[in-house]
Amino acid sequence: MPKRRTLGAVLGAALLVALMNSADGVRVPPSTAGQHPPPGQSAHGPHPAAGQDTVRIRQGRVKGVTANGVTTFEGIPYAAPPVGPLRWQPPAAPPTWTGTRTAARPGPACAQPEVADSAEDCLYLNVTTPADDGAGRAAPRPVVVWLHGGAFSSGSGDQYDATRMARQGDVTVVTVNSRLGALGFFAHPDLPDSGAFGLQDQQAALRWVRDDAAAFGGDPGNVTLMGESSGGASVCAQLTSPTATGLFHRAVIQSGSCLQNWPKNTLAPGDPAATYFARQDQLAARGRGALGCRSLKCLRAKPVKDVLSLNGRFHQPAYGTSVLPRSPARALAAGNVLRVPVLQGNTRDEHRLFAALFTLDGPMTAADYRRLLTETYGRRQAARIARAYPPAAVPALAWAEVGTDRGWVCPTLAADRLLARHVPVYSYEFADRHPPAPDLRPDFPLGAYHSAELPYLFDLGDLRLDDGRAALSRRMIAAWTTFARTGTPGDDWPPFPHTRLLKRNTFSGVDAAAEHHCAFWSRNSSRP
Repeated sequence: MPKRRTLGAVLGAALLVALMNSADGVRVPPSTAGQHPPPGQSAHGPHPAAGQDTVRIRQGRVKGVTANGVTTFEGIPYAAPPVGPLRWQPPAAPPTWTGTRTAARPGPACAQPEVADSAEDCLYLNVTTPADDGAGRAAPRPVVVWLHGGAFSSGSGDQYDATRMARQGDVTVVTVNSRLGALGFFAHPDLPDSGAFGLQDQQAALRWVRDDAAAFGGDPGNVTLMGESSGGASVCAQLTSPTATGLFHRAVIQSGSCLQNWPKNTLAPGDPAATYFARQDQLAARGRGALGCRSLKCLRAKPVKDVLSLNGRFHQPAYGTSVLPRSPARALAAGNVLRVPVLQGNTRDEHRLFAALFTLDGPMTAADYRRLLTETYGRRQAARIARAYPPAAVPALAWAEVGTDRGWVCPTLAADRLLARHVPVYSYEFADRHPPAPDLRPDFPLGAYHSAELPYLFDLGDLRLDDGRAALSRRMIAAWTTFARTGTPGDDWPPFPHTRLLKRNTFSGVDAAAEHHCAFWSRNSSRP
């Protein structure tokens, strides 16, 4: 078995970097994966010769680049740099400028390990909008605000090229950086209301959209907040945040339900049990004496690399704060959610990506599988699980199926049921089992693994979809942007409890609860 890996390392490296270096058409040198481009070059590659577009926002004039049917404005600051005395403070007002600011390259990714040009000064966003054809428009476009995944510890907005979504769906897309790890979720007894700075950044970005989207042709009265994995969990958290009221009007949660949780050993060998969120007082207790400091002045003087060494302790947004007064799971159960339509779902084989980590030192044996079940669930429950999920020829696939059903899909369906008491909910399962895949080389197919849907919505690096994948991509973008425009993904898509199966040759319904043995888990798990 491989050594214990942190959740941040699993999702940050395995999902983002591995995908962008896959053998399926992505050609990013390993030494530069995750880094930002040199001056004059977009994160999406060099811009071809193209016209420039200039707009005025509250901060001043910005000049973007028009190419491939869209105009992009990259690296726009939406808050003051959170450095020095502003470290571990709510986001402050953004800078203003005279003249025209060139918005032709993204700002730095928020500070994270192993990304050389990431930085603490990172509160920037990027806007992609269909190019103005000069004919004018009768109405503004819906706005989609994208929150990236990466276990609240890695990633950046500019890794997601929204050209296809903006152009095909006729929407304005905003991708956002927000503080990560210990810079985003540090809590301390001397920092009242601390532990949710990253979520406060997201709300600051939404306020920027409210105030400035119209300058880019977007409709500030029709904003969809959308994210995947920890980005999806951020969307779910914002649904329960009283301070997010009125900042968005639809929500898309991809593999990020508030109820998702994982027993020990599930995400990686030796990992403890995990949830997305933690109590503020528990996090604050971890902050006392951190880095050998007795004062906030000492902590704020520490180099970024020292602060990042605390990421293992601080990668969960805190509840018991003004942003999240209650645990998002409890808020969901109590119906304390914003009254906006929700599109939520999972990939068919979420956990195969994580199961691959259990095979890095060799295939998982049936004995390994039974031992993991016993260590994770206890002897009696392990026996019941083994009967429901026998190891068969490839035990790692059985382990992946247990993780998919118990940790990902059944909690999401439980969240759907809670949400559907109060708001329209639309459910999906991404089930293309031949997507572009990271080159982890397990002894089993990765199938529709966690994050597999992302290249169907965004361009990632140099990846190109084949004809079958491209056709599914067009249908998904049409559904996602129709939801952004109208609050429903299409007239032929019924609300929950219907779950729409997304495959190359069908957009049919599926009984996801039966497919993922959710009745079994409701009897054999303390969390749904």
